[in-house]
Amino acid sequence: MPDTVDVNPNQATDTKTREPIDSKDMPFLEKIMVKGELPDPYDARDITEVVFRVMRDLMTTEAADRVASELHEEVLHTDEKALQMEITDLWRDTNPLVGFLSRVRPPWQGPGIFKIDSDRFLFRVANEGGMPATADREQVVKAIFSATKDELSPERIAEIASWLPDHIRELWEQA
Repeated sequence: MPDTVDVNPNQATDTKTREPIDSKDMPFLEKIMVKGELPDPYDARDITEVVFRVMRDLMTTEAADRVASELHEEVLHTDEKALQMEITDLWRDTNPLVGFLSRVRPPWQGPGIFKIDSDRFLFRVANEGGMPATADREQVVKAIFSATKDELSPERIAEIASWLPDHIRELWEQA
């Protein structure tokens, strides 16, 4: 998947070439749309929220708060109110009840029915996120991971990796 996107992709050009935008300069949801091959920013937003929710479910509240403290960029420059938010709003969960519960429950690791392994992680993303049928869930997760890592310090990147189950940690490291 390319790490650049053309400026004004809907605008025809004559003999001039379009300047590519480096992925580090693209807004958060746009990176996810391009790398995850998602059709619109609403899909990117909804799936990102679920990926973040499952990630938080693996972590302590303190670890999740450290991640949230670094995610203060806007998700997409837009006039659409439904997309006017910061990345941290997605990390904390736009559903107040889910956000509250994620703060009071322990990490879902270790023995028990609530353990989140790699299969359960990907299952939840595919089933809770409204992922388009044509989307590759691992590619989308890697796109979200890549865009997220662009916003985090090396310390937070390493901390998140330490919480992720085996295959999901590999996707994190590849992103």
